[in-house]
Amino acid sequence: MTDQLVTVAIEPPVAFVTLNNPSKRNALSLEMMQTLTDALRNAGTRPDVAAIVLAGSGTAFSAGHDLSEMQTIDNETSFDELFNACVVLMQTIHDVEVPVIARVHGMATAAGCQLVAACDLAVCNESARFATPGVNIGLFCSTPMVPLSRAVGRKRALEMLLTAHPIDAVTALEWGLVNRVVPDDQLDIAVDEFVAAIARSSRDVVAIGKRAFWQQIDATEAGAYAITAPIMATNALHADAREGIDAFLAKRPPKWSNSRPPIAATS
Repeated sequence: MTDQLVTVAIEPPVAFVTLNNPSKRNALSLEMMQTLTDALRNAGTRPDVAAIVLAGSGTAFSAGHDLSEMQTIDNETSFDELFNACVVLMQTIHDVEVPVIARVHGMATAAGCQLVAACDLAVCNESARFATPGVNIGLFCSTPMVPLSRAVGRKRALEMLLTAHPIDAVTALEWGLVNRVVPDDQLDIAVDEFVAAIARSSRDVVAIGKRAFWQQIDATEAGAYAITAPIMATNALHADAREGIDAFLAKRPPKWSNSRPPIAATS
């Protein structure tokens, strides 16, 4: 599928979803966010997709909200629509069954940084930079702070939010905003390695685990156990859990009920 603002390429077991407005550094207009939300939902329902890779075209991952669009808005109702669409997008990343991996190059700022923080996993190249500079233009990055503070912690998030100073790729790795930092020419290799590792497991079981993770992450310890223990009991009765245990004890590879072709190795 290809449209004006987002491209989707299905190459089982991965779906590549790419922000495609490079002239605006992939700014997140209302239409862009709604289109991206639909693309993620559609890709996430495909049985031949084990992971979604979210990327940006051109020189940047995403510059955040489209300020030229915002400049034309003069009422709270329209701004509510815009920011609610952003919330729906970020929640969709958690709601889709398969892991969403951010492939980050160049700048990821404001809501673009929020996208990275919201993704299940993130890989960036050495030249990537991250910032929440809204305070500089009188618009505090209040919604970006939600996944950002949960990814990097309070003090580090507030440093980014209050100073607007960008952080480099190494700092993003140290702070937990990304999982890997690699040379520019190895970005796709690193992403493929994550996809291949995920695709080796049962898609159904990964979906159970991802859903459980986001359900329990903000609960108390007791609350988290109350959520996850029943989920694990249900999971234990799943056909793929029975197959996995049988295969382990028999010292043979498991045959998942939703087997998919492996991702091609990147040389």
